[in-house]
Order: sequence, then structure tokens, then C-alpha cells
Amino acid sequence: MNKYIKDLRDVRNSDVSEVGGKNASLGEMIGSLSGAGVRVPGGFALTSDAYWKLIDANDLRSPLEALMQGLDRRELTDLAEVASQARALVLAANWPDDVEKAVRDAYQDLGEVPVAVRSSATAEDLPTASFAGRHESFLNVNGAEALLAACIRCYASLFNERAIKYRNDMGFPDMKVALSIGVQRMVRADIGCAGVCFTLEPESGFRNVVHIAGNWGLGENVVQGAVIPDEYVVFKPTLKAGKQAILQRRLGAKQHTMVYAPGGTGSAGRSTRNMDTPREERERFTLSDPEVLQLARWALVIEEHYGMPMDIEWAKDGADGSIYIVQARPETIHTASDPYRMKTFSLERKGVALVKGSAVGSSIASGRVRKLNSPAEADSLKDGEVLVTDSTSHAAIVAREMGTVAIVGAGDATDRLADGQEVTVSCCEGRTGTVYEGRLEWTGTEVDLKKVKPSRTPAMLIVADPEQAFRHSFLPHRGVGLMRLEFVINNVLRIHPMALVRFEEVSDPKDRSRIEEITKHYSTKKDYFVEELSMAVGTIAAAFHPHDVIVRMSDFKSNEYANLIGGREFEPHEENPMLGFRGASRYYHSRYREGFQLECAAMKRVREDMGLTNVKLMIPFCRTVDEGRKVVELMAEFGLERGRNGLEVHMMTEIPSNVVQAKAFARYFDGFSIGSNDLTQLTLGIDRDSEIISDLFQEKDPAVMELIASVIASAKTTGTRIGLCGQAPSDMPEYARFLVEQGIDSISFNPDALLKGMENIRSAEQKLASDRVIQS
Repeated sequence: MNKYIKDLRDVRNSDVSEVGGKNASLGEMIGSLSGAGVRVPGGFALTSDAYWKLIDANDLRSPLEALMQGLDRRELTDLAEVASQARALVLAANWPDDVEKAVRDAYQDLGEVPVAVRSSATAEDLPTASFAGRHESFLNVNGAEALLAACIRCYASLFNERAIKYRNDMGFPDMKVALSIGVQRMVRADIGCAGVCFTLEPESGFRNVVHIAGNWGLGENVVQGAVIPDEYVVFKPTLKAGKQAILQRRLGAKQHTMVYAPGGTGSAGRSTRNMDTPREERERFTLSDPEVLQLARWALVIEEHYGMPMDIEWAKDGADGSIYIVQARPETIHTASDPYRMKTFSLERKGVALVKGSAVGSSIASGRVRKLNSPAEADSLKDGEVLVTDSTSHAAIVAREMGTVAIVGAGDATDRLADGQEVTVSCCEGRTGTVYEGRLEWTGTEVDLKKVKPSRTPAMLIVADPEQAFRHSFLPHRGVGLMRLEFVINNVLRIHPMALVRFEEVSDPKDRSRIEEITKHYSTKKDYFVEELSMAVGTIAAAFHPHDVIVRMSDFKSNEYANLIGGREFEPHEENPMLGFRGASRYYHSRYREGFQLECAAMKRVREDMGLTNVKLMIPFCRTVDEGRKVVELMAEFGLERGRNGLEVHMMTEIPSNVVQAKAFARYFDGFSIGSNDLTQLTLGIDRDSEIISDLFQEKDPAVMELIASVIASAKTTGTRIGLCGQAPSDMPEYARFLVEQGIDSISFNPDALLKGMENIRSAEQKLASDRVIQS
């Protein structure tokens, strides 16, 4: 259009020095990705020339430079005062006639519709610097006068406290940074929904998923971390293959909805307000599955165009029902970091939990609470203090960028935490972050995982928690040798499968009420079990894809099943549950057959609908060959036919009968996995939970070792894959050496024992190779 205004259709990434990264990206998408179906609202950008023209026309350069030069750069004690004076200078500026006319003409060409006015900073010598979240944006601006006023306020935001502090921290000269402004047609997300989308998992940096977060109303609540949004995780490889690729679907609290303020139209000030979200809206997902998949496909298109992971903002117009991309920028936190240089944190002990919310990052910090009411008080925050505030703009994004531990959406934190109170902030326990009372002790260990030498004998993982799967995927693994299904049933689903199948038989009013509440978002109670279990398993399968993930079907004992919601109605009382109604014996029995059918339905959904055929299945505690046959035939009846679509069925080898008849069991199973704990218990006749005779429980007892050697030899004869899952090979180098000497096909470890286990395997392999050289 002219040197002050550029239509976004004419803007490309090469124009970043004129219009900033945000506007350059919008123009790039409009010009290059519309053909792929990506919808971006149209508009125009005020260039950096417009900013400098306004500054110089009002003779502001010298007084602004003087203010910035006088700032206390070390302690920032006068930050608030300097920032206030600088903003006042800009807010009092008058528009140069030619720039004002250019803005008015461009707005008229746009149709004089309500617009979003967004800051897009750039730097003369630093065009690729990231200033995300430091400057102001205004929504629902209507009318030319309001637009001009909003633009002035955007310019003034170059001198707010957080922008000045960021430039100071990063060493950017204040007067080298200019501001471009993007003016876009307003998407009516106020009567729809909006949120963010990352083309990687934003906590771990795992790159094979698209992570989407959404909330009712305008998207600022999600960006600022002011609510717990709905979350969706989509697996890229199966999305490209046309499968049902949604791995996770979490209903957020969505506490607040940002809408246009009454009378706000035409105002250059805050034209929005937050309202409490009605209960019925909080209980409803913001996006349907087809919308999630559409948004994920667009995210892939954007990522592939830019050739790097992206941080995207989206909005759904409640009037036309369409989804739009309103912003896209390169994801800078995990793209710049090395996910294989891992520092892991763990609490030595947990204390009294004071506050919970959504975790940002996976680390831990402690300090004294400092409650602030506004950014103007930022200079009172001291190093080592824990900031507590109602809302910090772009909190999650800034925290991730700065590597700071943070909890957002914590609700009543400002009420429950007191100034000066000592607390520990933990984000290492999954997606929920917790503020604990007092300064707790923790450990942190860093290792470069890329430098870990692999062993010839595959080292696999033992996993259970889907929330840790993406982080654990960076470990030097060869897949998952044991995924414990019962962990998910106990911690995620919480309800006894038979209480869902035969809900009418649940007599306890409290249990009935809890089951109704937990399953209310599903068309049937069975659907709840199948969908939640399949997503949990699918998440783990995706994290370790394309390596095998061997899922052990549920292996609770009757007393453990009874502790699930509604469980006591369906479980027998047994004096010795360890040796009773457990494992394979449950699956075909009338007491649990329909529950096992739900487990099979979930696994079928993972493999066929979600396309994660790297999932293999394993049967625990299979006492006889005939029992193995029955279970395999029952699985086929339930849609899991061995061999179909590459399905493998494995068996835990944990009973002496499994060893004695290994060759016969091999007719029905594709692999064996030695469960050394149960095998030791049953070989020596020792209750492994008994403290009185615990000193006799030895996995390296000669009798146990002889059985293990025997079953490995049998497996070699039948060509059956065989591994071992357990702690012993990491705790005892001689145990690892014994397994390697016997020719074990794989050894599986808990994540925290993997590196030590691999070291033991490598030492054993080197010793074995040395011995062979000497013998030859």
C-alpha cells in the first residue's frame, strides 16, 4: 500500500524487519497456505516506519533515550517510575497526518469492521528476536478513532515494565526496538472458543504430537494461564495415515470466559471482561473430534511450511462456526534446547499440599512467597522468591522460555498462600503442579542421553504412567517390555470394570453416585472404560512408536480389584489373593469375562482405530497350557485374533509350570516375559510381602536361576522371543551377566534404573566377548 501500511496478503516472512515476526507470519500463511485450507483472518500491518515517524514527528527519541539511559540497570529499583514516564510521553503523541491518513484508508478498505489490534515488535539489528507476550494487544476495537487510540497504546506498551526488563535481561538496546501493529478482522471467539496449539508436546519437547488447548470465549485466558483449558493431544504419524489419532482428551475446568464488555465497542481501552463460565459450559468440550483433527492437520501444514515446530493461536467464530488461525510463531523453548540432555527431578518426600494447578515444566523450586497485585510491583520481587499473583500475562509461555518452574490455573493461590511463607513448588509429578508447605528436599540429575552407549542386548522399559511417557521416550530405550495396565485402571479409571458392565448390581449409594459422576460425559458406562483406557495405552504406544510396547492385561488380585469403586460387589473374599483369582483365570470366568471384554475392546481400538499396531499384548499368571489356549481363543472372539494385523500375544513366565511346559505354551504365545518376583516367590514358596522371612527372598537363588536358564533354553528351541522384567539386573551386575550368558533377548527396567541396567548389560557383554576370545 505504502511504506506505513502493508496489506497482510502482501506480507511474507522476508518482511520481518518491517512488520515483526507476528505480522510476517500471518502474511506468510495467508499468501502461502490458503490453498491448503488454512483460514487466517485478513487485515493490514502498520510498519516499523510508521512507529519511527510518530516518534520523530513528536520529538520523542531524545527524551526516551534519556529516560532509558537513566534506568538503574542492575537492581531496576526505578523501573516502574521510568516505565510510567516513558509511556506517558508516547501516549501524549499526535499522529503525523500522512500516517493517520494511511491507517484510516486501510481501515476503510477492510470494511470498518471490528478488529483485533496486536503488537508485533521487531529490532533493527535483531529482526529474529522474540518479544512474545511483552506488549499490549486490544480486541473488539470498532471505529477509526478507537483504532488510532489503540495503536498509540500498543506503541506505549514498548515501555511497560515487563518489556523493558526483558530487553535489559537479553541485552537489547531499548531504542533499537520498534513496534509494528497488526490489525485483523475480529473472529467472534467471544461467542465461540479459542486457544493455543503446539506442534510438539510443550512440557517435554516430544515432537511427534500436536498439543491443543482451548477455552470458551476469547483466547487470552489460555495464553495468560488464567484457566485450566480443555486439552487434546494428536499423534502425527497416525493423523497422516487417516486414523483416529487423538491420544488424549482432557476436560478442563474452564473457570472463566472472556467476552466483549458492554459498551466496550469503540473504546481504545479494555473492551473485554471475564465472566464465570456457566456450569453446563464447563462440563462440555470446546471442540469436537473432527474439529480437533482439522486443527491438528492445519498445524502440520504450518509446521511443514516453516520447517520447524510452531506455537499457534486459534479461534473459533461462534457466528459462522469456522476455525481460524490468528497467529503462528516458531516454538523457541524446546526447539532451542536439547531434549536428550535431561535433568530429572524427584522429591525426597512430599509435604502438606497447599495449592494445585497445571504444571509448567518438570522441575522443582522453593522459596518465600511474594504476592504481587500488578506488574507495577515487579521491582519488589527478589531472587529466590516465589511469585504469587492473580494473573500474569503469557505466564505459561514466559515461564517455559525462561526455564522457570510455574503453576497456572491454581485458583485460590492468592488466598491460601501468605507473603513470606516458605513453600516448595513441584512440577515433576505429571501435569498437576503442587505447592507444598515448607522447603522440601529434592534431587536433580543431568545426563546427556545421546552419549549413552547402546547394548547389544535390547534394554527396554517398564512403564505404567501415561503422563510420564513423552519425557521417558527420550531415554535410550528399545521399546517397552512391560506396560502395566492395572496402574491405569487404578489411577485413571478408578472404577471396577464389572461395575460399569453391571451397574444395576451396584448397591452402595455412594459408589453409584461416584460412578454416575465420573462417567457422565460418555454415552454409556462401557464407553468410558474403553475410551479412557485406550487413550492411556495409546499415549504410551505413541511415545515409544515405532518400537514395541508390550501391554500386560490387568493383573490385580481380588483384594486390589475390590478397592476399585464398586469393586466389593464383584470380588470374592480370599485368604490368599496372591495365589487366587488373578491373571488368566479371571479372563474367561463368568465373574470377570465381560470386564476382560472391555479390556480387549480398548486394545482393539488402540491397534485398529488409532493405528498403533506396535502394541503387543501379554497375559499374566497363566497357570496351564489349556488356560493359555482358552484365553487366546477368547481374545479372538473379542476381536483380537493372534496374527491378524501383526498382533502378537505374549505370556508372563512367572510360575514354575510356565518353565516346565514352556515348549507347549509356545504353541499359543509369540513371546515370554520372565517375571522374576513371582517366579522367585513360587519357586521358593515364600510370600514376597512377608517381612519375617524376607531375607530368604533371593532372585539369584540357584533354584530360581536354574529355572530361568531352563526357560531361556526352551524359548531358543521353539524360536520364541524371551525377555525379563525386573530390578535385579540393574541392582546386581552378576545377574545381568547371567542373563546375557544365557542369551536373553531383552531386559526391561524401570526408567530410573535403565541407565544403570544398560551399564551392567554392556559390562556383561564385554566380559562374555573377552571370555570367548580367551577360549578360542
